[in-house]
Amino acid sequence: MSTSRAERSRLFRSLHSPARPLALANAWDVASALVVQAAGAPAIATTSAGVAWSLGSPDGDALARDRAIDLVARIASAVEVPVTADIEGGYGTRPDEVAETVERVAAAGAVGVNIEDADRPPAELAARLAAARRAADRADGGLFLNARVDTYLFGLGDPADRLKDTLERARAYVDAGADGVFVPGVVDPAVLAELAAGIPVPLNAMAGPGAPSVAGLGELGVARVSLGSGVAQAAYAAARRAALELYGTGEYASLADGLDFGEVNGLFPAAR
Repeated sequence: MSTSRAERSRLFRSLHSPARPLALANAWDVASALVVQAAGAPAIATTSAGVAWSLGSPDGDALARDRAIDLVARIASAVEVPVTADIEGGYGTRPDEVAETVERVAAAGAVGVNIEDADRPPAELAARLAAARRAADRADGGLFLNARVDTYLFGLGDPADRLKDTLERARAYVDAGADGVFVPGVVDPAVLAELAAGIPVPLNAMAGPGAPSVAGLGELGVARVSLGSGVAQAAYAAARRAALELYGTGEYASLADGLDFGEVNGLFPAAR
């Protein structure tokens, strides 16, 4: 790459602003990362679900850490923009194992990570984040630590207390060292505005059909917008449409919108 890891890290951190939210079309392999970069992405984020699926595993901490980190290294070495990696719960059962994951992801070339609480007690994720923070601070240029709060995504707890619970978790994660907070599963503008106002670090929202535009999310205070596994799911939907057509009518019209072979092939260097 033409810039150092420290420079990419500083650039990535600077991109988090509601004035112009960092928009991330999450990738799951080298080809998807190159396609996203060619579309004008200022950074590449991986989707843990897409990565796991592409490597033959379900999402949800089932993928072996070595395989996940190898994929991060492949993407980071293939693109010119900063890379942030979704590492699920940290690929470990103890905080020190999560710290080791973060160290290895940084060594693989990523400048950010995303760690989720899922159904873990908040105190457990806070301990993981604190260990991850110490590891991140040892990396050249640091590393952006994004904490994912899954209260809305998984419908955790009493709906009447969900906003309060989310804010309490977010603040605990910030105290543990998180640089940003990701709250997927929310598209309600009023809730997003309250989250942005109540969380003292950049807020990351997950977008998709029905969500405000990127600019609209920025007006609500959102600094980072991710598509999560949505792009991978859309790609697999395209594969299914083509297969159903082939084995149904025996026709091929669904392939008409595919990218040109030469365009895709041209994204890769001649030799690696």
